[in-house]
Amino acid sequence: QVQRVESGGGSVQAGGSLRLSCAAGGYIFFKKWTAWFRQAPGKEREGVAAVFGAGVSPQYADSVKGRFTVSQDNAKNTVYLQMGSLKPEDTAVYYCAAGKVIGRGALREDAYSYWGQGTQVTVSS
Repeated sequence: QVQRVESGGGSVQAGGSLRLSCAAGGYIFFKKWTAWFRQAPGKEREGVAAVFGAGVSPQYADSVKGRFTVSQDNAKNTVYLQMGSLKPEDTAVYYCAAGKVIGRGALREDAYSYWGQGTQVTVSS
């Protein structure tokens, strides 16, 4: 199993921004799907954004489209989630996932094999 590490979480006021990072020492992200998921207390884990590279369009949940941007830095072997215009409903633990299975949607939880420990994002009003 590839060890994933998320960082960049924290507490911000509504309307603010945060940038999350996902890295794995021995895993190459380019031309592989990497996704961000989030889970709030009492709610199901949901896919937020997914990135592949090589000209493939990233995918976003409708709830974050236009506010969040997922990207890759191949030189640093790191995937980012830039979160802007944050809302209290964005409060959740955010997870990075990789190792996608062929034939499953990029925002499906069961599409991925490798998961990080999660980082807390709290947005206050």
